Amino acid sequence: MASFNACYGLALLIGVVSTLFISGHSGDPDILKDFMAPNGTVVDSGFFLHRDLRNSLRGAPKDVPFKVTKASSIEFPALEGQSVSLAVLQFAPGGVNAPHTHPRSAELLLVVQGWLKVGMVDSTNKLFVQFLQAGDMFVFPKGLVHFQINLDKNYPAVAISAFGGANAGTIPLPLTLFGSRIDIDLLAKSFKTDTETIEDIVSAFAG
Repeated sequence: MASFNACYGLALLIGVVSTLFISGHSGDPDILKDFMAPNGTVVDSGFFLHRDLRNSLRGAPKDVPFKVTKASSIEFPALEGQSVSLAVLQFAPGGVNAPHTHPRSAELLLVVQGWLKVGMVDSTNKLFVQFLQAGDMFVFPKGLVHFQINLDKNYPAVAISAFGGANAGTIPLPLTLFGSRIDIDLLAKSFKTDTETIEDIVSAFAG
């Protein structure tokens, strides 16, 4: 158990250091004081503490194929103005983090358990793919479409993502395209298919 905790402690430390490295190229504005706290907040040592990632660092998510647990300025207000944030990604066997983008930050992903297939597409439509084992890192440049999938049929995978912004933002492409009420005829023409096919896809994202 001690070696298990040490392994994850080291991985988390690497993730934090990676975040600080990325933050040098952050899009977050500089602040003119040490930290930012919401009005009325009592600032003590607890303000700078976040414990919500504890359960997400081990194994598969419960009852879902993929789960992300974020520590951005939304979940952890002490990050506001600090140009850093983290997320833990949990993949059940076969779990997929569907194609998406982060409009406000690059992402540095560190695999801490299992293995993942990762990929991204650049602005010339070139696809880059790699297979990552525990201890491997991969950087997704800001704004580029990327994805991860756990191809292992038996074991889960866990990764830590570091961002150079307090709130990197996430635009999931399937939901954005088919769950945002974009005109069905426009989507059919864009994807060179018929409206019935698009309607079937849109219905899967309804509700």
